[in-house]
Amino acid sequence: MKMSKLFVQTLREFPSDAEVISHKMLVRAGFIRKLTSGVYNYLPLMWRVLKKIENIVREEMDSAGAQELLMPFVQPKELWEESGRWGAYGGELMRLKDRHGREMCLGPTHEEIITAIARDGLKSYKQLPVNLYQIQSKFRDERRPRFGLLRGREFIMKDAYSFDTSQEGLEKEYQNMWNAYSRIFKRCGLDTKAVQSDSGAIGGSVSHEFMVITDTDAGENDVFYCECDYAANSNHAVSKLPEAKIVGDFAKAEIVETPNTHSIEELCEFLNIPATLIVKTLVYIIDKKPVLALIRGDKQIEETKLLNAVGGVDIRIAVAAEIEELLNVEKGFIGPKEGLTIVADETVRDLKNFVIGINQVDKHGVGYNWGSEVKLPETVADIRLVEAGELCPECGKPLKVTRGIEVGNIFQLGTKYSKPMNAVYLDQNGKAQPYVMGCYGIGISRTAAAAVEAHYDEKGIKWPLAIAPYQAIVIPVSTKDEQQMKVAEDIYKTLLKHGVEAVIDDRDERPGVKFKDADLIGFPYRITVGKSIADGLVEFKVRETDEMSNIKPEDAAEIVITAVSNLK
Repeated sequence: MKMSKLFVQTLREFPSDAEVISHKMLVRAGFIRKLTSGVYNYLPLMWRVLKKIENIVREEMDSAGAQELLMPFVQPKELWEESGRWGAYGGELMRLKDRHGREMCLGPTHEEIITAIARDGLKSYKQLPVNLYQIQSKFRDERRPRFGLLRGREFIMKDAYSFDTSQEGLEKEYQNMWNAYSRIFKRCGLDTKAVQSDSGAIGGSVSHEFMVITDTDAGENDVFYCECDYAANSNHAVSKLPEAKIVGDFAKAEIVETPNTHSIEELCEFLNIPATLIVKTLVYIIDKKPVLALIRGDKQIEETKLLNAVGGVDIRIAVAAEIEELLNVEKGFIGPKEGLTIVADETVRDLKNFVIGINQVDKHGVGYNWGSEVKLPETVADIRLVEAGELCPECGKPLKVTRGIEVGNIFQLGTKYSKPMNAVYLDQNGKAQPYVMGCYGIGISRTAAAAVEAHYDEKGIKWPLAIAPYQAIVIPVSTKDEQQMKVAEDIYKTLLKHGVEAVIDDRDERPGVKFKDADLIGFPYRITVGKSIADGLVEFKVRETDEMSNIKPEDAAEIVITAVSNLK
Protein backbone atom coordinates (compact mmCIF):
# COMPACT_ATOMS: atom_id res chain seq x y z
CA MET A 1 0.00 0.00 0.00
CA LYS A 2 1.25 3.44 -0.90
CA MET A 3 0.85 6.03 1.84
CA SER A 4 -0.43 8.51 -0.73
CA LYS A 5 -3.36 6.16 -1.41
CA LEU A 6 -4.03 5.04 2.15
CA PHE A 7 -7.38 6.32 3.45
CA VAL A 8 -6.18 7.94 6.64
CA GLN A 9 -6.28 11.43 8.08
CA THR A 10 -4.19 12.05 11.16
CA LEU A 11 -4.95 14.97 13.45
CA ARG A 12 -2.57 17.35 15.18
CA GLU A 13 -4.57 17.42 18.41
CA PHE A 14 -6.51 14.92 20.47
CA PRO A 15 -10.32 15.13 20.21
CA SER A 16 -11.84 17.32 22.92
CA ASP A 17 -14.40 14.72 24.02
CA ALA A 18 -11.90 11.88 24.50
CA GLU A 19 -11.18 10.84 28.10
CA VAL A 20 -8.90 7.81 27.77
CA ILE A 21 -5.75 7.21 25.78
CA SER A 22 -7.19 4.61 23.39
CA HIS A 23 -10.01 6.97 22.39
CA LYS A 24 -7.57 9.84 21.93
CA MET A 25 -5.05 7.83 19.93
CA LEU A 26 -7.51 5.97 17.70
CA VAL A 27 -9.24 9.19 16.65
CA ARG A 28 -6.07 11.21 16.20
CA ALA A 29 -4.34 8.44 14.24
CA GLY A 30 -7.27 8.09 11.84
CA PHE A 31 -8.61 4.70 12.96
CA ILE A 32 -12.14 5.67 14.04
CA ARG A 33 -14.56 8.56 13.69
CA LYS A 34 -17.60 9.22 15.88
CA LEU A 35 -20.99 8.95 14.18
CA THR A 36 -23.19 9.60 17.20
CA SER A 37 -23.00 9.03 20.95
CA GLY A 38 -21.34 5.66 21.56
CA VAL A 39 -21.31 4.70 17.87
CA TYR A 40 -18.19 4.85 15.68
CA ASN A 41 -17.15 4.36 12.08
CA TYR A 42 -14.33 1.85 11.78
CA LEU A 43 -12.04 3.33 9.14
CA PRO A 44 -9.73 1.15 6.98
CA LEU A 45 -6.85 1.01 9.47
CA MET A 46 -9.18 0.03 12.29
CA TRP A 47 -11.00 -2.52 10.19
CA ARG A 48 -7.72 -4.27 9.44
CA VAL A 49 -6.98 -4.47 13.17
CA LEU A 50 -10.43 -5.82 13.96
CA LYS A 51 -10.27 -8.45 11.22
CA LYS A 52 -6.92 -9.66 12.55
CA ILE A 53 -8.32 -10.00 16.06
CA GLU A 54 -11.34 -11.80 14.63
CA ASN A 55 -9.10 -14.21 12.75
CA ILE A 56 -7.08 -15.02 15.87
CA VAL A 57 -10.32 -15.60 17.79
CA ARG A 58 -11.73 -17.71 14.96
CA GLU A 59 -8.60 -19.87 14.69
CA GLU A 60 -8.48 -20.59 18.42
CA MET A 61 -12.23 -21.19 18.75
CA ASP A 62 -12.18 -23.60 15.81
CA SER A 63 -9.12 -25.31 17.26
CA ALA A 64 -10.98 -25.70 20.57
CA GLY A 65 -13.82 -27.52 18.81
CA ALA A 66 -16.39 -24.73 18.52
CA GLN A 67 -18.43 -24.17 15.36
CA GLU A 68 -19.20 -20.78 13.86
CA LEU A 69 -22.63 -19.55 12.84
CA LEU A 70 -24.35 -16.18 12.49
CA MET A 71 -27.54 -15.12 14.26
CA PRO A 72 -29.85 -12.17 13.55
CA PHE A 73 -29.04 -8.76 15.03
CA VAL A 74 -32.77 -8.00 15.48
CA GLN A 75 -34.54 -10.32 17.92
CA PRO A 76 -38.26 -10.92 18.61
CA LYS A 77 -39.80 -10.05 21.97
CA GLU A 78 -41.37 -13.50 22.32
CA LEU A 79 -38.08 -15.32 22.93
CA TRP A 80 -37.01 -12.76 25.55
CA GLU A 81 -40.35 -13.24 27.28
CA GLU A 82 -39.74 -16.99 27.37
CA SER A 83 -36.46 -16.48 29.23
CA GLY A 84 -37.98 -13.81 31.50
CA ARG A 85 -35.50 -11.14 30.44
CA TRP A 86 -37.76 -8.85 28.39
CA GLY A 87 -38.82 -6.94 31.48
CA ALA A 88 -35.74 -7.66 33.56
CA TYR A 89 -32.88 -6.59 31.30
CA GLY A 90 -33.24 -2.86 31.89
CA GLY A 91 -32.76 0.30 29.84
CA GLU A 92 -29.73 -1.06 27.97
CA LEU A 93 -32.09 -3.21 25.86
CA MET A 94 -33.02 -1.17 22.78
CA ARG A 95 -36.65 -2.01 22.10
CA LEU A 96 -38.45 -1.21 18.83
CA LYS A 97 -41.46 -2.13 16.70
CA ASP A 98 -41.66 -3.07 13.03
CA ARG A 99 -44.31 -1.73 10.65
CA HIS A 100 -46.73 -4.44 11.81
CA GLY A 101 -46.42 -3.42 15.45
CA ARG A 102 -44.40 -6.48 16.44
CA GLU A 103 -42.06 -5.74 19.32
CA MET A 104 -38.38 -6.52 18.87
CA CYS A 105 -34.99 -5.53 20.24
CA LEU A 106 -31.46 -4.95 19.01
CA GLY A 107 -29.39 -7.84 20.26
CA PRO A 108 -27.11 -6.98 23.19
CA THR A 109 -26.41 -10.71 23.56
CA HIS A 110 -27.85 -13.90 22.06
CA GLU A 111 -28.69 -16.41 24.80
CA GLU A 112 -32.36 -16.59 23.80
CA ILE A 113 -31.67 -17.03 20.08
CA ILE A 114 -29.01 -19.71 20.50
CA THR A 115 -31.19 -21.61 22.99
CA ALA A 116 -34.04 -21.61 20.47
CA ILE A 117 -31.65 -22.90 17.80
CA ALA A 118 -30.49 -25.70 20.10
CA ARG A 119 -34.07 -26.51 21.07
CA ASP A 120 -34.93 -27.09 17.43
CA GLY A 121 -31.74 -28.93 16.46
CA LEU A 122 -30.31 -30.84 19.43
CA LYS A 123 -32.80 -33.57 20.28
CA SER A 124 -30.62 -36.35 21.65
CA TYR A 125 -27.77 -36.78 24.13
CA LYS A 126 -25.87 -38.33 21.22
CA GLN A 127 -25.59 -34.85 19.64
CA LEU A 128 -24.00 -33.33 22.76
CA PRO A 129 -21.78 -31.62 23.77
CA VAL A 130 -21.81 -28.76 21.25
CA ASN A 131 -20.24 -25.29 21.30
CA LEU A 132 -21.57 -22.70 18.81
CA TYR A 133 -20.17 -19.19 18.33
CA GLN A 134 -20.56 -16.09 16.21
CA ILE A 135 -18.76 -12.79 15.59
CA GLN A 136 -21.03 -9.83 14.96
CA SER A 137 -22.20 -6.39 16.07
CA LYS A 138 -24.15 -5.90 19.30
CA PHE A 139 -26.05 -2.94 20.69
CA ARG A 140 -26.55 -1.88 24.29
CA ASP A 141 -28.17 1.46 24.96
CA GLU A 142 -25.68 2.60 27.60
CA ARG A 143 -26.91 5.41 29.81
CA ARG A 144 -23.56 7.17 29.54
CA PRO A 145 -21.39 5.99 26.65
CA ARG A 146 -17.76 6.93 27.25
CA PHE A 147 -14.17 5.87 26.74
CA GLY A 148 -14.56 5.45 22.97
CA LEU A 149 -14.61 1.78 22.00
CA LEU A 150 -14.32 0.64 25.61
CA ARG A 151 -17.87 1.61 26.53
CA GLY A 152 -19.79 2.32 23.37
CA ARG A 153 -23.35 1.43 22.49
CA GLU A 154 -22.56 -0.50 19.32
CA PHE A 155 -19.64 -2.91 19.40
CA ILE A 156 -18.28 -6.08 17.83
CA MET A 157 -18.28 -9.22 19.93
CA LYS A 158 -17.57 -12.92 19.74
CA ASP A 159 -20.12 -14.86 21.75
CA ALA A 160 -20.09 -18.63 22.15
CA TYR A 161 -22.56 -20.98 23.83
CA SER A 162 -21.98 -24.53 24.95
CA PHE A 163 -24.59 -27.25 25.48
CA ASP A 164 -23.84 -30.23 27.71
CA THR A 165 -25.65 -33.04 29.50
CA SER A 166 -24.08 -32.45 32.92
CA GLN A 167 -22.40 -29.96 35.20
CA GLU A 168 -19.22 -32.00 34.84
CA GLY A 169 -19.35 -31.55 31.07
CA LEU A 170 -19.96 -27.82 31.46
CA GLU A 171 -16.96 -27.46 33.76
CA LYS A 172 -14.78 -29.31 31.25
CA GLU A 173 -15.85 -26.95 28.44
CA TYR A 174 -15.47 -23.95 30.76
CA GLN A 175 -11.81 -24.90 31.25
CA ASN A 176 -11.44 -25.52 27.50
CA MET A 177 -12.66 -21.97 26.78
CA TRP A 178 -10.46 -20.58 29.59
CA ASN A 179 -7.44 -22.11 27.87
CA ALA A 180 -8.54 -20.86 24.45
CA TYR A 181 -8.99 -17.34 25.81
CA SER A 182 -5.53 -17.40 27.34
CA ARG A 183 -4.06 -18.27 23.93
CA ILE A 184 -6.16 -15.65 22.12
CA PHE A 185 -5.11 -12.74 24.31
CA LYS A 186 -1.48 -13.83 24.35
CA ARG A 187 -1.47 -13.86 20.53
CA CYS A 188 -3.03 -10.37 20.57
CA GLY A 189 -0.12 -9.12 22.67
CA LEU A 190 -2.16 -8.67 25.84
CA ASP A 191 -1.27 -9.70 29.37
CA THR A 192 -4.56 -10.72 31.00
CA LYS A 193 -5.68 -11.92 34.40
CA ALA A 194 -8.78 -14.09 34.87
CA VAL A 195 -10.77 -12.75 37.83
CA GLN A 196 -13.96 -13.85 39.56
CA SER A 197 -16.83 -11.60 38.56
CA ASP A 198 -20.53 -10.91 38.88
CA SER A 199 -22.68 -12.57 36.22
CA GLY A 200 -24.87 -9.48 35.76
CA ALA A 201 -27.73 -9.63 33.26
CA ILE A 202 -26.30 -12.78 31.64
CA GLY A 203 -26.84 -14.84 34.77
CA GLY A 204 -25.37 -18.11 35.94
CA SER A 205 -23.65 -19.36 39.07
CA VAL A 206 -19.96 -18.97 38.16
CA SER A 207 -18.25 -16.41 35.95
CA HIS A 208 -14.80 -14.99 35.27
CA GLU A 209 -13.63 -11.91 33.43
CA PHE A 210 -10.38 -11.72 31.51
CA MET A 211 -8.95 -8.34 32.42
CA VAL A 212 -6.10 -6.38 30.87
CA ILE A 213 -4.37 -4.90 33.89
CA THR A 214 -3.65 -1.21 33.42
CA ASP A 215 -2.80 1.83 35.50
CA THR A 216 -4.57 4.17 33.06
CA ASP A 217 -7.92 5.89 33.61
CA ALA A 218 -9.49 3.44 31.16
CA GLY A 219 -9.63 0.69 33.75
CA GLU A 220 -13.33 0.15 34.35
CA ASN A 221 -13.13 -1.82 37.57
CA ASP A 222 -10.87 -2.35 40.51
CA VAL A 223 -9.35 -5.81 40.52
CA PHE A 224 -8.42 -7.20 43.94
CA TYR A 225 -5.74 -9.85 43.90
CA CYS A 226 -3.29 -11.73 46.05
CA GLU A 227 0.00 -13.51 45.44
CA CYS A 228 -1.84 -16.79 46.16
CA ASP A 229 -3.62 -16.31 42.77
CA TYR A 230 -6.93 -15.10 44.23
CA ALA A 231 -8.30 -12.40 41.93
CA ALA A 232 -11.78 -10.86 41.70
CA ASN A 233 -13.56 -7.90 40.20
CA SER A 234 -14.68 -5.34 42.78
CA ASN A 235 -18.32 -6.35 42.24
CA HIS A 236 -17.51 -9.91 43.28
CA ALA A 237 -14.50 -9.62 45.60
CA VAL A 238 -14.71 -10.76 49.20
CA SER A 239 -12.26 -10.39 52.05
CA LYS A 240 -11.61 -11.00 55.72
CA LEU A 241 -11.66 -7.83 57.77
CA PRO A 242 -8.81 -7.00 60.16
CA GLU A 243 -9.62 -6.89 63.86
CA ALA A 244 -11.62 -3.78 64.81
CA LYS A 245 -13.61 -2.41 67.74
CA ILE A 246 -17.23 -3.54 67.28
CA VAL A 247 -18.57 -3.35 70.86
CA GLY A 248 -19.30 0.11 72.16
CA ASP A 249 -18.67 1.39 75.69
CA PHE A 250 -22.02 3.12 76.10
CA ALA A 251 -23.58 2.42 79.52
CA LYS A 252 -27.13 2.24 78.22
CA ALA A 253 -29.21 2.65 75.10
CA GLU A 254 -30.46 6.20 74.67
CA ILE A 255 -31.13 8.97 72.18
CA VAL A 256 -28.51 11.72 72.33
CA GLU A 257 -28.19 15.16 70.77
CA THR A 258 -25.63 15.12 67.92
CA PRO A 259 -25.87 18.58 66.34
CA ASN A 260 -24.34 19.20 62.91
CA THR A 261 -22.97 15.66 62.54
CA HIS A 262 -23.79 15.18 58.87
CA SER A 263 -20.88 12.86 58.11
CA ILE A 264 -19.36 9.76 59.68
CA GLU A 265 -16.21 11.75 60.43
CA GLU A 266 -18.15 14.47 62.27
CA LEU A 267 -20.13 11.90 64.25
CA CYS A 268 -16.95 10.03 65.23
CA GLU A 269 -15.34 13.24 66.44
CA PHE A 270 -18.43 14.38 68.35
CA LEU A 271 -18.91 11.05 70.18
CA ASN A 272 -15.19 10.22 70.34
CA ILE A 273 -15.71 6.75 68.85
CA PRO A 274 -14.27 4.84 65.87
CA ALA A 275 -16.35 4.51 62.70
CA THR A 276 -16.53 0.76 63.31
CA LEU A 277 -19.16 1.39 66.00
CA ILE A 278 -21.55 3.20 63.65
CA VAL A 279 -24.29 1.64 61.53
CA LYS A 280 -24.43 3.80 58.42
CA THR A 281 -27.70 3.96 56.45
CA LEU A 282 -27.81 4.89 52.78
CA VAL A 283 -30.85 5.29 50.56
CA TYR A 284 -30.87 3.84 47.05
CA ILE A 285 -33.50 3.81 44.34
CA ILE A 286 -33.63 0.32 42.84
CA ASP A 287 -36.05 -0.27 39.99
CA LYS A 288 -37.74 3.00 40.98
CA LYS A 289 -38.33 1.84 44.58
CA PRO A 290 -36.47 2.97 47.72
CA VAL A 291 -34.09 0.55 49.44
CA LEU A 292 -32.21 1.24 52.66
CA ALA A 293 -28.71 -0.23 52.89
CA LEU A 294 -27.04 -0.64 56.31
CA ILE A 295 -23.28 -1.01 56.61
CA ARG A 296 -20.52 -0.44 59.15
CA GLY A 297 -19.50 3.20 59.26
CA ASP A 298 -15.95 2.65 57.98
CA LYS A 299 -17.06 0.65 54.91
CA GLN A 300 -18.66 1.44 51.54
CA ILE A 301 -21.52 -0.14 49.58
CA GLU A 302 -20.75 -2.11 46.40
CA GLU A 303 -23.79 -1.32 44.28
CA THR A 304 -23.77 -4.46 42.12
CA LYS A 305 -23.79 -6.62 45.25
CA LEU A 306 -26.69 -4.59 46.65
CA LEU A 307 -28.54 -4.90 43.36
CA ASN A 308 -28.12 -8.67 43.42
CA ALA A 309 -29.23 -8.87 47.06
CA VAL A 310 -32.65 -7.47 46.14
CA GLY A 311 -32.84 -9.02 42.67
CA GLY A 312 -32.96 -5.64 40.97
CA VAL A 313 -31.91 -4.34 37.56
CA ASP A 314 -31.36 -0.59 37.83
CA ILE A 315 -29.74 1.21 40.77
CA ARG A 316 -28.82 4.75 41.79
CA ILE A 317 -28.20 6.64 45.02
CA ALA A 318 -31.14 8.73 46.19
CA VAL A 319 -30.86 12.52 46.05
CA ALA A 320 -31.43 14.79 49.05
CA ALA A 321 -34.99 15.71 48.05
CA GLU A 322 -35.99 12.04 47.77
CA ILE A 323 -34.52 11.28 51.19
CA GLU A 324 -36.38 14.15 52.84
CA GLU A 325 -39.66 13.17 51.17
CA LEU A 326 -39.26 9.52 52.13
CA LEU A 327 -37.94 9.82 55.69
CA ASN A 328 -38.65 13.45 56.59
CA VAL A 329 -35.04 13.86 57.61
CA GLU A 330 -31.88 15.23 56.08
CA LYS A 331 -28.79 13.29 55.11
CA GLY A 332 -26.59 12.36 58.07
CA PHE A 333 -29.37 11.25 60.40
CA ILE A 334 -30.96 8.47 58.34
CA GLY A 335 -31.89 5.20 59.99
CA PRO A 336 -34.00 2.08 59.35
CA LYS A 337 -37.73 2.57 58.83
CA GLU A 338 -40.48 -0.01 58.98
CA GLY A 339 -42.30 -0.67 55.72
CA LEU A 340 -39.27 -0.11 53.49
CA THR A 341 -37.00 -2.70 51.92
CA ILE A 342 -33.86 -2.89 54.07
CA VAL A 343 -30.65 -4.79 53.38
CA ALA A 344 -27.90 -5.06 56.00
CA ASP A 345 -24.31 -5.83 55.22
CA GLU A 346 -22.67 -8.68 57.09
CA THR A 347 -20.39 -6.17 58.85
CA VAL A 348 -23.24 -4.92 61.07
CA ARG A 349 -24.51 -8.33 62.23
CA ASP A 350 -22.09 -8.67 65.16
CA LEU A 351 -22.08 -5.03 66.31
CA LYS A 352 -23.11 -4.36 69.91
CA ASN A 353 -23.79 -1.10 71.73
CA PHE A 354 -23.51 0.70 68.42
CA VAL A 355 -24.60 4.11 67.11
CA ILE A 356 -27.32 4.45 64.49
CA GLY A 357 -29.45 7.15 62.85
CA ILE A 358 -33.07 7.33 64.06
CA ASN A 359 -34.55 9.63 61.38
CA GLN A 360 -34.46 12.66 63.66
CA VAL A 361 -32.35 15.70 62.80
CA ASP A 362 -29.37 16.28 65.13
CA LYS A 363 -30.06 13.05 67.04
CA HIS A 364 -28.68 9.50 67.06
CA GLY A 365 -29.34 6.34 68.99
CA VAL A 366 -26.31 5.22 71.02
CA GLY A 367 -25.73 1.94 72.82
CA TYR A 368 -28.27 0.25 70.55
CA ASN A 369 -28.42 -3.48 69.92
CA TRP A 370 -30.17 -5.72 67.42
CA GLY A 371 -33.36 -7.31 68.72
CA SER A 372 -33.94 -4.80 71.50
CA GLU A 373 -33.69 -1.18 70.32
CA VAL A 374 -33.66 -1.95 66.62
CA LYS A 375 -34.62 -4.93 64.46
CA LEU A 376 -31.97 -6.68 62.37
CA PRO A 377 -33.25 -6.73 58.75
CA GLU A 378 -34.35 -10.08 57.34
CA THR A 379 -31.93 -9.67 54.44
CA VAL A 380 -28.30 -9.73 55.56
CA ALA A 381 -25.82 -10.12 52.71
CA ASP A 382 -22.36 -9.18 51.52
CA ILE A 383 -22.94 -5.76 49.98
CA ARG A 384 -19.57 -4.34 50.98
CA LEU A 385 -16.91 -2.91 48.66
CA VAL A 386 -13.60 -4.59 49.42
CA GLU A 387 -10.63 -2.30 50.06
CA ALA A 388 -6.92 -2.77 49.49
CA GLY A 389 -5.18 -4.06 52.59
CA GLU A 390 -8.09 -6.20 53.72
CA LEU A 391 -7.24 -9.88 54.02
CA CYS A 392 -7.39 -12.44 51.23
CA PRO A 393 -10.28 -14.89 51.79
CA GLU A 394 -8.08 -17.81 50.73
CA CYS A 395 -4.69 -17.24 52.36
CA GLY A 396 -5.20 -14.32 54.76
CA LYS A 397 -2.54 -12.04 53.29
CA PRO A 398 -3.33 -8.37 52.48
CA LEU A 399 -5.13 -7.85 49.18
CA LYS A 400 -3.71 -5.57 46.50
CA VAL A 401 -5.73 -3.57 44.01
CA THR A 402 -5.21 -2.47 40.43
CA ARG A 403 -7.32 -1.32 37.51
CA GLY A 404 -8.50 -3.59 34.74
CA ILE A 405 -10.18 -3.49 31.32
CA GLU A 406 -12.52 -6.39 30.63
CA VAL A 407 -11.85 -7.98 27.22
CA GLY A 408 -13.51 -11.35 27.72
CA ASN A 409 -15.86 -13.22 30.03
CA ILE A 410 -17.00 -16.77 30.60
CA PHE A 411 -20.15 -17.92 32.43
CA GLN A 412 -21.51 -21.18 33.74
CA LEU A 413 -25.17 -20.64 32.92
CA GLY A 414 -26.43 -24.06 33.95
CA THR A 415 -30.13 -24.31 33.10
CA LYS A 416 -30.96 -20.60 33.47
CA TYR A 417 -32.20 -20.41 29.87
CA SER A 418 -32.92 -24.02 28.94
CA LYS A 419 -35.47 -24.61 31.73
CA PRO A 420 -37.74 -21.57 31.18
CA MET A 421 -37.48 -21.97 27.39
CA ASN A 422 -38.16 -25.72 27.58
CA ALA A 423 -34.97 -26.45 25.63
CA VAL A 424 -34.46 -30.16 26.24
CA TYR A 425 -32.84 -33.27 24.84
CA LEU A 426 -33.65 -36.95 25.41
CA ASP A 427 -31.16 -38.75 27.67
CA GLN A 428 -30.12 -42.43 27.51
CA ASN A 429 -33.42 -43.42 29.12
CA GLY A 430 -35.54 -41.38 26.73
CA LYS A 431 -36.30 -38.77 29.41
CA ALA A 432 -36.36 -35.07 28.55
CA GLN A 433 -33.59 -33.08 30.26
CA PRO A 434 -32.69 -29.37 29.99
CA TYR A 435 -29.33 -28.51 28.45
CA VAL A 436 -26.58 -27.49 30.84
CA MET A 437 -25.23 -24.34 29.21
CA GLY A 438 -22.17 -22.10 29.23
CA CYS A 439 -21.60 -18.69 27.65
CA TYR A 440 -18.28 -17.21 26.51
CA GLY A 441 -17.78 -13.65 25.19
CA ILE A 442 -14.87 -11.65 23.77
CA GLY A 443 -15.14 -7.97 22.92
CA ILE A 444 -13.40 -7.70 19.56
CA SER A 445 -13.46 -3.89 19.42
CA ARG A 446 -12.70 -3.67 23.16
CA THR A 447 -9.66 -5.90 22.66
CA ALA A 448 -8.34 -3.49 20.03
CA ALA A 449 -8.84 -0.50 22.35
CA ALA A 450 -7.29 -2.38 25.27
CA ALA A 451 -4.23 -3.12 23.12
CA VAL A 452 -3.76 0.62 22.65
CA GLU A 453 -4.13 1.22 26.39
CA ALA A 454 -1.38 -1.34 26.96
CA HIS A 455 0.94 -0.29 24.10
CA TYR A 456 1.48 3.43 23.53
CA ASP A 457 3.73 6.38 24.33
CA GLU A 458 3.48 10.13 23.93
CA LYS A 459 4.15 9.81 20.19
CA GLY A 460 1.39 7.34 19.40
CA ILE A 461 0.33 3.71 19.29
CA LYS A 462 2.66 0.71 19.51
CA TRP A 463 0.61 -2.06 17.91
CA PRO A 464 1.55 -5.67 18.74
CA LEU A 465 2.79 -7.22 15.50
CA ALA A 466 -0.02 -9.79 15.26
CA ILE A 467 -2.83 -7.20 15.18
CA ALA A 468 -1.11 -4.17 13.63
CA PRO A 469 -2.96 -2.79 10.58
CA TYR A 470 0.32 -2.96 8.64
CA GLN A 471 3.47 -4.59 9.93
CA ALA A 472 6.09 -2.27 8.45
CA ILE A 473 6.53 1.09 6.77
CA VAL A 474 9.32 2.02 4.39
CA ILE A 475 10.13 5.73 4.32
CA PRO A 476 12.32 7.33 1.66
CA VAL A 477 13.48 10.62 3.19
CA SER A 478 13.35 12.36 -0.20
CA THR A 479 11.08 11.13 -2.96
CA LYS A 480 13.14 13.24 -5.37
CA ASP A 481 16.31 11.28 -4.66
CA GLU A 482 16.43 8.47 -7.24
CA GLN A 483 18.71 6.20 -5.23
CA GLN A 484 16.61 6.54 -2.07
CA MET A 485 13.41 5.81 -3.99
CA LYS A 486 14.89 2.79 -5.78
CA VAL A 487 16.18 1.21 -2.56
CA ALA A 488 12.93 1.98 -0.75
CA GLU A 489 10.86 0.41 -3.51
CA ASP A 490 13.13 -2.65 -3.62
CA ILE A 491 12.74 -3.17 0.14
CA TYR A 492 8.98 -2.63 -0.11
CA LYS A 493 8.61 -5.18 -2.92
CA THR A 494 10.76 -7.70 -1.05
CA LEU A 495 8.57 -7.37 2.02
CA LEU A 496 5.39 -7.83 -0.02
CA LYS A 497 6.86 -10.85 -1.80
CA HIS A 498 7.44 -12.57 1.54
CA GLY A 499 3.96 -11.89 2.91
CA VAL A 500 4.70 -8.80 4.97
CA GLU A 501 1.90 -6.23 5.08
CA ALA A 502 3.88 -3.10 4.26
CA VAL A 503 3.34 0.55 3.38
CA ILE A 504 5.73 2.79 1.46
CA ASP A 505 5.48 6.48 2.28
CA ASP A 506 5.70 7.95 -1.22
CA ARG A 507 4.33 11.36 -0.19
CA ASP A 508 6.28 14.49 -1.05
CA GLU A 509 6.35 15.57 2.61
CA ARG A 510 8.99 16.67 5.07
CA PRO A 511 10.74 13.75 6.83
CA GLY A 512 9.45 14.95 10.21
CA VAL A 513 5.85 14.66 9.03
CA LYS A 514 6.44 11.13 7.80
CA PHE A 515 8.13 10.06 11.00
CA LYS A 516 5.41 11.53 13.21
CA ASP A 517 2.65 9.82 11.24
CA ALA A 518 4.51 6.50 11.36
CA ASP A 519 4.87 6.71 15.14
CA LEU A 520 1.30 7.90 15.64
CA ILE A 521 -0.25 5.13 13.53
CA GLY A 522 2.00 2.60 15.21
CA PHE A 523 3.74 0.55 12.50
CA PRO A 524 5.74 -2.12 14.41
CA TYR A 525 8.79 -1.67 12.13
CA ARG A 526 10.09 1.40 10.30
CA ILE A 527 12.78 1.27 7.63
CA THR A 528 14.05 4.71 6.65
CA VAL A 529 16.10 5.21 3.49
CA GLY A 530 18.06 8.45 3.74
CA LYS A 531 21.52 9.86 3.05
CA SER A 532 23.21 6.91 4.77
CA ILE A 533 22.21 4.75 1.82
CA ALA A 534 25.32 6.13 0.13
CA ASP A 535 27.21 3.99 2.66
CA GLY A 536 24.91 1.05 2.04
CA LEU A 537 22.87 1.53 5.26
CA VAL A 538 19.26 2.26 6.23
CA GLU A 539 17.80 3.27 9.58
CA PHE A 540 15.83 0.46 11.23
CA LYS A 541 13.40 1.23 14.07
CA VAL A 542 11.41 -1.10 16.34
CA ARG A 543 8.34 0.86 17.46
CA GLU A 544 7.67 -1.10 20.67
CA THR A 545 11.08 -0.24 22.11
CA ASP A 546 11.95 2.77 19.90
CA GLU A 547 15.34 1.11 19.40
CA MET A 548 17.08 2.33 16.22
CA SER A 549 20.09 1.02 14.33
CA ASN A 550 21.84 1.53 10.99
CA ILE A 551 21.98 -1.73 9.07
CA LYS A 552 22.05 -3.05 5.52
CA PRO A 553 18.75 -2.90 3.59
CA GLU A 554 18.64 -6.66 3.13
CA ASP A 555 19.20 -7.22 6.86
CA ALA A 556 16.37 -4.86 7.74
CA ALA A 557 14.02 -6.68 5.39
CA GLU A 558 15.09 -10.06 6.77
CA ILE A 559 14.38 -9.04 10.37
CA VAL A 560 10.84 -8.05 9.48
CA ILE A 561 10.23 -11.11 7.32
CA THR A 562 11.43 -13.43 10.06
CA ALA A 563 9.31 -11.73 12.72
CA VAL A 564 6.18 -11.94 10.58
CA SER A 565 6.82 -15.56 9.58
CA ASN A 566 7.09 -16.49 13.27
CA LEU A 567 3.48 -15.35 13.75
CA LYS A 568 2.19 -18.07 11.47
